[in-house]
Amino acid sequence: MKGSFSFLRCVWAGLLVGLVVHGYAQGTAHAEAPAMPAEPAVLRVGPGQAIRTLAEAAKQARDGDIVEVDSGDYVGDVAVWRQSKLTIRAASGRVRLIAAGANAEGKGIWVIRGGNVLVQGFDFIGAAVPDRNGAGIRLDKGQLVVIDCRFLDNENGILTANHNEITLKIEDSEFGRNGSGDGQSHNLYVGGIGRLEVSGSYFHHARSGHLLKSRARENLIFYNRLADGANGQASYEVEFPNGGLAYVVGNVIEQSATTENFHVISFGAEGLRWPNNALYLVNNTIADLRSPPGVFLKVQPGATIVAANNLLVGRGALEAAGPGTYTDNFLTDARAFVDVRAGDYRLKAAHPLAGKARPQSSANGTDLRPRREFVEPRGTRPVSDKLPFNPGGMQSLGTP
Repeated sequence: MKGSFSFLRCVWAGLLVGLVVHGYAQGTAHAEAPAMPAEPAVLRVGPGQAIRTLAEAAKQARDGDIVEVDSGDYVGDVAVWRQSKLTIRAASGRVRLIAAGANAEGKGIWVIRGGNVLVQGFDFIGAAVPDRNGAGIRLDKGQLVVIDCRFLDNENGILTANHNEITLKIEDSEFGRNGSGDGQSHNLYVGGIGRLEVSGSYFHHARSGHLLKSRARENLIFYNRLADGANGQASYEVEFPNGGLAYVVGNVIEQSATTENFHVISFGAEGLRWPNNALYLVNNTIADLRSPPGVFLKVQPGATIVAANNLLVGRGALEAAGPGTYTDNFLTDARAFVDVRAGDYRLKAAHPLAGKARPQSSANGTDLRPRREFVEPRGTRPVSDKLPFNPGGMQSLGTP
């Protein structure tokens, strides 16, 4: 009898548990506890690692992974990245990707065709392909962020496809000696994408092409040095051939004496493609070292021009570009700066133009007052809004 009672009690307890579980499941089917996100896998790449090449890492990586690469030279190690979310970074010093005649898909050292990809700490060197359009990075799809990278001696530093959903953000990077010499390839060549952001970066010595060329719908070019340097043979320093919205703020832009094009900045030369076409040229130092002198700015009729607080070195005036809003733009010469030959475009502390600018308000939600300034060799630093406000690309003052 005692055993039978124990058996019945166990059955009854089981039924109760089953009913409770069933009721809980019924009542909470619409609010299941969210699954805990999986920790991203870290793939380590290097001569002493299980994964020895970037090409192999690109095959093994999954969405959300982190690829960490040991420092050193990776020769002919080209790759196609298709992941929709990925971080690829140098783990212990610079990683040099040297094409040495190799390419991915006939396009360049890397092809990125995913989304939300971050690349940090790499040098892309020597990309060349049969059609002379090889790129350090070819961005075909997605959102790419590039930090602390260098693009040297490629036919294009970065080249993008023409898709409105693509975005490209570049920080603290260098583009030098890119271009195949045909004038059709450039240090940075951005197609008709949705948005381009560039800050803290150094552009120089493009081979017959432009230092920066963008067909993007929206462009934020803040706190860079775009200077072709001694014996430079670049074409435009900055070009937006199809217009769009372009915010060019806090840059040092220098045209060399040996340039192949007498225009420094061009907007809409191939027609105004986008619904909104406006150039906001604010707080830049623009130096034309060409002899005979060139033209600071060329703009397609029909675009909006706002130019304020710029320092101009050379001859001519921004107003020659056409109707627009021009305020507090000052023409000066090399003696106003600490050392133009060394690329130091800080105003001398005692110069009469120091403190003579008036901050601009925002435009379309974009702040037009410079909050940072370029620092050598690449990068930015904050500037105080409590000090006198200077025209030009540098808020810091200096002495010889």
